[in-house]
Amino acid sequence: MIENIVALVSSFIIGTISASGYLGVVILMAIESACIPLPSEIIMPFAGYLVATGRFDLFVAATAGAVGCNVGSTLAYAVGWYGGRPLVERWGRYILMSKRDLDLAERFFRRFGGLAVFFGRLLPVVRTFIALPAGIARMPMLRFQIYTFLGSWPWCLGLAYAGMVLGERWNSDPQLRRIFHNADIVIIALIAAAVAWYLWSRWKARTRRPG
Repeated sequence: MIENIVALVSSFIIGTISASGYLGVVILMAIESACIPLPSEIIMPFAGYLVATGRFDLFVAATAGAVGCNVGSTLAYAVGWYGGRPLVERWGRYILMSKRDLDLAERFFRRFGGLAVFFGRLLPVVRTFIALPAGIARMPMLRFQIYTFLGSWPWCLGLAYAGMVLGERWNSDPQLRRIFHNADIVIIALIAAAVAWYLWSRWKARTRRPG
């Protein structure tokens, strides 16, 4: 079963970005920021790989990713605003979000206030769910949008840059090219491994903890 999920998610990420370009990055990052488990740690490095091939520009790719974060985070913010914590707790399990995930995001938000939206976008796990407590607390929308973009852009840039550097090495290193006849094989393998690890860790966390 996990192999089928990995293949499906990998194909979805690669196909969406390959077919839609920057718009695909926006869409995928919006999905991730809407609290749906489609990790940016896979999306943006693949966008960076396309920078290495000459198809994408690094800074435009990072900006597209950050715009997607704002779009998806606005949806999650609205869920928190209108539905509150009871709605999130009721439906969160369907997107592999445990009560512990929400507690973590809420504690982070209570500690840092509005700045939690900025800093939270730079942290794994927290960045995915930080919009929910912001909406529950009814943080001013303009401030929420600014902090979300400013926190998301360096995250997207860093991941895209890592993908670009690795892509350039795969394309230029003779030894690696002898091992892998096509750099796309490496990309697909890495994406598949990352998806498998991500889904396994999220599922394990869900089955071990109630909520």
